[in-house]
This record gives sequence, C-alpha cells and structure tokens, in this order.
Amino acid sequence: MTRHPFTALCFAATTATLLLTACTTDDTSVQETLHPGAKPDETAAYSSDPFSIPVRLTSQAMEKLSRDSSADSGTLLASHFQPDLTTRFSHEQYEAPDDNKVKQTDNESVSTFSIDVDTGSYSNIRRFLQQGSLPPADAVRVEEMLNYFSYDYPAEATVEQPFSLVTELGTTPWNAQTKLLHIGLKGFVPPHTDSMAANLVFLVDVSGSMNSPNKLGLLKSSIGMLANDLDERDTVSIVVYAGSSGVVLPPTAGSRRAAIYNALLRLQAGGSTNGAGGIQLAYKLAAKNFIKGGVNRVILATDGDFNVGISDTEALKKLISQKRESGIALTTLGFGTGNYNDHLMEQLADTGNGTYAYIDTLAEARKVLVDERYSTMMRIAGDVKIQVEFNPQRISEYRLIGYTNRLLTREQFNNDEVDAGDIGAGHTVTALYEVALRGEGGEQIPALRYKQPGSSHTAEYNDELAEIRLRYKLPGEQQSRLISEAVHDRLLVEQAGQPSANFRFSASVAALGQLLRSYPPMDAFDYQDVRDLAKNSTGDDEYGYRAEFVRLVDMAESLDRMQRAANGIALQEEG
Repeated sequence: MTRHPFTALCFAATTATLLLTACTTDDTSVQETLHPGAKPDETAAYSSDPFSIPVRLTSQAMEKLSRDSSADSGTLLASHFQPDLTTRFSHEQYEAPDDNKVKQTDNESVSTFSIDVDTGSYSNIRRFLQQGSLPPADAVRVEEMLNYFSYDYPAEATVEQPFSLVTELGTTPWNAQTKLLHIGLKGFVPPHTDSMAANLVFLVDVSGSMNSPNKLGLLKSSIGMLANDLDERDTVSIVVYAGSSGVVLPPTAGSRRAAIYNALLRLQAGGSTNGAGGIQLAYKLAAKNFIKGGVNRVILATDGDFNVGISDTEALKKLISQKRESGIALTTLGFGTGNYNDHLMEQLADTGNGTYAYIDTLAEARKVLVDERYSTMMRIAGDVKIQVEFNPQRISEYRLIGYTNRLLTREQFNNDEVDAGDIGAGHTVTALYEVALRGEGGEQIPALRYKQPGSSHTAEYNDELAEIRLRYKLPGEQQSRLISEAVHDRLLVEQAGQPSANFRFSASVAALGQLLRSYPPMDAFDYQDVRDLAKNSTGDDEYGYRAEFVRLVDMAESLDRMQRAANGIALQEEG
C-alpha cells in the first residue's frame, strides 16, 4: 500500500500522540515523585559530581540566557538558580575511560581503533542541556557526537568495497600551530534497500523503574511510529521482561498496525528487572522467524536498570556474544533519567553487533527508527577497523580525538578474531586527529635529548604524511579485507584555502565535546568560537540537526557561565 508522505507523517504523529497520552494519565503524581516541590515552570538539573550542590534552573532563566549571553550572571544566579537538596548527585552510570593523550611518532607512529556508529552520547548530552544542566564529563563521547550527523561524503557503488574514504587536512581551529586530519567513510547503500524485509523483535523493559512518561510512555510512542512505516513483508514481535518474561505480541505482519498498537497500549510498568531472561526469549523468537537475506534484529528498549538476574556487565556481554553468531544483531535504545545506565546500554550494543541510541524525544525516535532505519539496522560490513601510520619524518606528534573506549593494539588490526564495530547502509563515520608537523612549533612534548628526530626513518616516503588502512568483513565472511590509502603532503597545498563544510562542522562538534570534557584545555577557543564555526558550516541541513547543534552550543555556554558563577569563579567582563 502506498501512502502520501504528508498523510503518513500526520498518521504517525497522531498515533504517537495517542500512545503517549494513554500512558501519561498520572503525569502530575509522576512529576511530583521525580522532582518533589518543583513548580510547573521549573526544570530539574542534577549534577553527577558528588561534590557539587545540585541546582534547579527555571525555564525563564534558560530563555533569558539563550536570548542574551551577556545577561548578568549574579542576578540570574540569585533569582533563578535554586539549590536542590533532595538529590546530592545523579545515580546514572557512565564509563570513565582516560582521554587520549598526545603521542610522539618517534616512539609510537601507529594508531589503531574500531569504528563507532553509536549516537547515544549526543542525544543524552542534548537531554542534559535542555533540562538545564551541563552533562557529566563521562557522558561525553566525542566520536558519538561526530557520528550523530551525516556528512556529504561520496558513496562507493559496489558491494565488494562498501565504503568511500575521504581525507582532508586543515589548520586546527583551536590551535594555529597544528593541523586537523579529517577521515571520513560512507557506507554503500545496496539497490532495493527499501524492499528488504525486516524481522524485528522488541525487547521491552516494563519494570517499575520504567514507570514514567519519558520512559515507557515515550518507548511505546516510538515503536508505534516505526510500525506505521512497516508493511506486510516485515515481522514485528514484542517481548516484555520484569520479574518474569513473556510474549505480548507474537510474530505479526507489519501491515497489521492495529494489532501492534493494541499490544503497545497493554504495556504497563511494575516489578523488578530480569533482563537476562528477556534477552534469551527475544533471541529465541528472532531465530524462529529468521529472514534469510533480510534484517534480523533484537531491539532492547530500557533504562538499563537491571536489578535482578544477570546484573554483571561482563556476564551479559558474554551471553549476547554467543547469540550474535546466529546473524541476529542487537540494537539498544535508552530511555529516561535518574537511574539511567549508559555504560551498560553502550556495551551491550557493541557486543551484539548493533548500535546504541538514546531516545530523549519523539523526534529522535523518528530519526533512529524511521528516517535512518536502514543505516541503523541494515549491516553492510562488520569488524571495521581503522589504522593510521604517521610518517615520523613529517609528523612529530598526533592525538586521536575521541574513540577512547574503542582503541585497539597494533597487532589487533590484522587479527580477524578481534571484534570491532559494524557499519550500516549509507552510514557515515568520521574521525579526527590533531597532528603537529615537524618544524611548525606545534609539539607539546619536548624532543628526546639523545635521539635526532626522524634520523632512523627512511626517506623513501617523504611526500607522504600518513597511510590510512581499513579492515572489514562483508556479511557472512570470516576473513577481513584491506583498503589502504596514503595521505600526501600535496593536501597542504590543495586544501590551503577554506576547508570544506564537513571539515568545519566536524571540528566544531569535536571542539564542543572537548569543552564539555574539559580536555584538552582550550583557553583560546570558547563556546562563541564553536558557535561561529558551526553556524558557518551547516550546509544542506534537511532535518535541522546542525541548526539544533548551534542552539545547544548557546545553552552550554549559558550553563557554563552560571556554573562558574555558582562555584565562585570570576567571569571576565565583556567589553
């Protein structure tokens, strides 16, 4: 059945609204439980730092700060920032990997990492900012911020080599003495992708911790929106888990929307969480209805609060790693605040050859499940690894920005037994290195006294700055394939003018991530610089994601000013 796009959009919006309304019948009591004493015009903003006092920033203050970044901080602090002593710190869980440090090529010229197409960190950061709080540093993963956005990279036209490889070199916006090496990939989009059948098993957390409109309510609306985009070739199943697991919707044709909606409306939250039992049941159902040559995926939707059953992350990963060999991937969708387990959600998706997204709004649900459904769910290559060897004759230092929990050893690049990230149809992947060219004064580490820089290296490749290597496996293959491409110094001349919009925008996203993580120190590059760089590089912004990023930069700047004022740090007067 063909539906006019506008009609389909209206139908999806109406359905989502009805589903959301059906599960928010006690909105006032829920909000009172989440934020005792909060007035309707206030947004709670709790810090994850146990040494800071949580504060609540009213919506009036946020609006004023967004309009006028030079607003008097002291006055706003006194009138709109209110200490909230009901919660000392957040109970959300994040991994805390060390930031990547600067490497000297004389000692370590090779950098290796797995790709990452997760986007959960970016939408989670957005949730913090829109609720009036800077995110905890550990919630900020720069690579997921970069890869939230699509970039205008050329796409390969063959299945055998399913990516394009793009490199660009330009001056680092926050350090004029270094260069930024931009590496971009774009996944191949197979023909007739939109006709590929999908076998989707939703594994829905209905435990007591999900009893909130922004958790189970938003989850139900999200699945309802996806259901409107399916047809008779697709199969949808719903498994729920709490104290016990069960099948709420047996395998059902995607065209039977009424049956899917009715199953969603019956979902209610209550009880403790036994996620492991649910995962086993979901995989069993997916295997029973496996579609050869189609999309086969379990979609875990939860706040990650596994408090009964297998609660150890490594034990859950072991279970999922055993199941992924069957050709059924695992996507994780995170919901909610307060007790959210970001670390678990990311790790399970990585182990299950899937992707991790955080759903903070219905618009984000549409982005992940409808607009980008095939890049989210249709795998075109697996175990994708990137290795960059820098020429010590030309480059003295480098630093990989982000990918801190995706680092691999040099030996793991050629080891096909080592798991790495997968890439979906049409998905773009971006990585940035900050590099110091020899003789340009950008080095941060003093040279060794007893070793002449570059003296032990061959001059055969003097015109090359680096070589980029990619390893990947096509679906169904066990042996990886290799792509390699040299980065020549002619890029310094060819790209000496205005960098591309891809380069500038990705640099602005990386800069915001580094500011939010407070590493590395960027005293000469602030939020206004990030905003200017991003605003002038939005390009073809069909869905407005880049324009939204600019607004988030404004929010982050305002909140940073207020936090510094609250901590007694003097703000520099603006001229």
